[in-house]
Amino acid sequence: MANKSSIDSIREELLILETKMATEVGLRLNMLRGLHGEQFESGKNLIEYLTLRKEDLRSLQDDLHVHGLSSLASSESHIHRQVQAILERLGKSYAEEELDMCTYSFSKKRIRDKSQQLFGKQLLEDIPSLMVTFDSGFADNYALIKSLLLSGMNVARINCAHDDEATWSKMIHKIKKASKQTGLDCKVYMDLAGPKIRTKLLGKGKEEGEIKIKDGVMIWLADDANGFDAEEVVISPNEPGIISMLQKGDRVYIDDGKFGGVVEKVKKNKVGVRINRVSSKKGLIKNEKGINFPDTILKIPSMTAFDRSCLPFICKHADLLGYSFVKTAEDISILRETIKELGVKNPSLIIKIETHEAVENLPSLLLEGMKHRGFGVMIARGDLAVEIGFERTGEIQEEILWICEAAHVPVVWATQVLESLNKSGMATRSEITDAGQSANAECVMINKGEHTLEVIATLKNILKRTASHRIKKRFRFRSLKIAEKFMAG
Repeated sequence: MANKSSIDSIREELLILETKMATEVGLRLNMLRGLHGEQFESGKNLIEYLTLRKEDLRSLQDDLHVHGLSSLASSESHIHRQVQAILERLGKSYAEEELDMCTYSFSKKRIRDKSQQLFGKQLLEDIPSLMVTFDSGFADNYALIKSLLLSGMNVARINCAHDDEATWSKMIHKIKKASKQTGLDCKVYMDLAGPKIRTKLLGKGKEEGEIKIKDGVMIWLADDANGFDAEEVVISPNEPGIISMLQKGDRVYIDDGKFGGVVEKVKKNKVGVRINRVSSKKGLIKNEKGINFPDTILKIPSMTAFDRSCLPFICKHADLLGYSFVKTAEDISILRETIKELGVKNPSLIIKIETHEAVENLPSLLLEGMKHRGFGVMIARGDLAVEIGFERTGEIQEEILWICEAAHVPVVWATQVLESLNKSGMATRSEITDAGQSANAECVMINKGEHTLEVIATLKNILKRTASHRIKKRFRFRSLKIAEKFMAG
């Protein structure tokens, strides 16, 4: 026989939670009414989930579990209705109109419908859609594109940071031709390039396009080489204004974190960075490698002049528009207004979460994005891992998945999926495990490589096996910093 006082305590805690949910939703009704009509219930569920996740509920979860009740884990998509279901088991009666319409079946259908709207109908319903990144050579290889489609590609990704409109047109023409010939649908996804914060060697190594760096040396970041000796290592981040935003103690990472350092000297128009990590065997910093500043708030626009020039073409030809380096809700608003000014059609929007600021602002980004009918999120794990730290990547990508599920927003699991297999023909053991984890998303992105067809076959095999016995894990709800920040705001 269950202890009556402990049952009463559980009931009281859940009633308090339900009241808090109703209060927070009431405070944000105007915000929710500003969403696309089909997104209202999803937005409401997101607010209710964030209300719950700003609390530390681990003790309550243990009590629920002991008494054979739902511990609320894996209820992200229908959190209020799950609380109500437990309370009903504990004797509370609800009038029909009091029961939240966002049930498990409602939310499951909502996520499935949104995913199909974004990524098209899948041949295999139990596995995520597959997105393939196109290489320049694909533009002249119809046979390969047709083979990719027959192998299971649902979405073709064209990165506008590379090539030009003529090449993109060739790719799209061949995609449409293959789709028509095979009878298989394929969505076209095009990425805005975003601000290109990449290395440009200005001093030593400029002519060779690379420079060997050792642990402990000082390198300089500057917009030009004026005032430096010929033997000094000077690198431009290739984006005006960044140098003046850096402060002493800020971390700097180059080439996906292979090189790390800390700003040690701040002078007019230049900063000195002391290198404290060299993870590359050859130790070569090359031109056009990415630079990350995880401690620095970069006040540069997410949309560049080049992005604006690409929008008419993208909006004419793409089903999905990928928005790179999004940081704030205002970034999404600016994109929407720009498209409106251009007077072109509005593709479904996929925002890429790849900065520390985007993670912190995720709820606001979702609510702004949900003003669109077609809206999704890409976890761009390459830059994100460098920004937040490799050791936190697993934790953060789980949190993003939970919060997006609460908002019924489809997720693309991106970057380095079976990367070694794609480049060398041999997958690592950890990559196989990671590929299995990707089953938690609605779409999986494959980067370009020499073995793309083999990657698709391997990934489908892994995903089918995972889907055959996949159940959600039981998670414990300590408070989430993302939820705390949003609810406090």
